[in-house]
Amino acid sequence: MKKEIKIPSEIENISIIENIIDEISIELSLVTDLYGNIIIGTIEAVTNAIIHGNNLDKNKYVSVNFIYNKPYLNIKVSDEGSGFMFNNIPDPTQIDNIEKPDGRGVFLMKHLADEVSFDRDGATVNLKFKI
Repeated sequence: MKKEIKIPSEIENISIIENIIDEISIELSLVTDLYGNIIIGTIEAVTNAIIHGNNLDKNKYVSVNFIYNKPYLNIKVSDEGSGFMFNNIPDPTQIDNIEKPDGRGVFLMKHLADEVSFDRDGATVNLKFKI
């Protein structure tokens, strides 16, 4: 199974990604907990790509690729930005960061997916979920 989509960097387009994940959930008969991990992790990655990667520029796109290669669902989210220092993200559970409104997306992705990696200096995030 392989699905690819490219969306303009507008927050309302996240619903398109949610719909694809719903379709994949049905197709792969995902259990509720796994579905929750996949949708939250993927939406975090797409939101980061739209807001931080492409700076909400609707002329820039976010590409999302879903590839199911048993037993893993691989999701690749790419933006047109220059990336970020993904190895230097403050831990949002530390006391100095608890009340900061940002900085939880990568933390969530790393705790929800079985594997998370970055390419293109952080402009691409790869999420891997064992199905």
